[in-house]
Amino acid sequence: MKDFIKETLSVFVIAFILAMVLRAFVIEGRIIPSGSMLPTVQLQDRVLMNRFIYRFKEPVRGDVVMFQPPEAINSTTPFLKRVIGLPGETVDIKNGKVYIDGRALVEPYLAEPIKYEYGPVVVPGDSLLVLGDNRNYSYDSHEWNTWLTRDRLMGKAFATYWPIDNIKLLDRGVSFK
Repeated sequence: MKDFIKETLSVFVIAFILAMVLRAFVIEGRIIPSGSMLPTVQLQDRVLMNRFIYRFKEPVRGDVVMFQPPEAINSTTPFLKRVIGLPGETVDIKNGKVYIDGRALVEPYLAEPIKYEYGPVVVPGDSLLVLGDNRNYSYDSHEWNTWLTRDRLMGKAFATYWPIDNIKLLDRGVSFK
């Protein structure tokens, strides 16, 4: 009986340590406090975020990323947005669409056409232009008057896991016409 208790306790300790290491360095769950990513991510959904991925690869257009807001923004709450503009690209928002270097993006995840104009702007090196999927009601790059630098990225959100009826992978879903 003593060996069984020792063995069971060691299994729980190892599992706990592995869970803490995974949470600290690889995968983390986060609650989404705003509706800026509607309809893709609902208010109060829980998402899984890969904290490790951007140590080995660059963000790709369409990635849903979590990040600490730029310093110029008076907020300590992490934001969740979609990567739209990459370093060196010219971004222009007009006629209800986003244009990258003059080519229109196809964004099937948007609930409605964009009702504002922005740009053209050139995304600086080591920076990203990020926008919420709920474009007309999202506090994002088009309103900040500053850039999201790559060092502020916390990770890539790749799935929602709660509530159960909303479990899904978060697709990039963006393409050019």
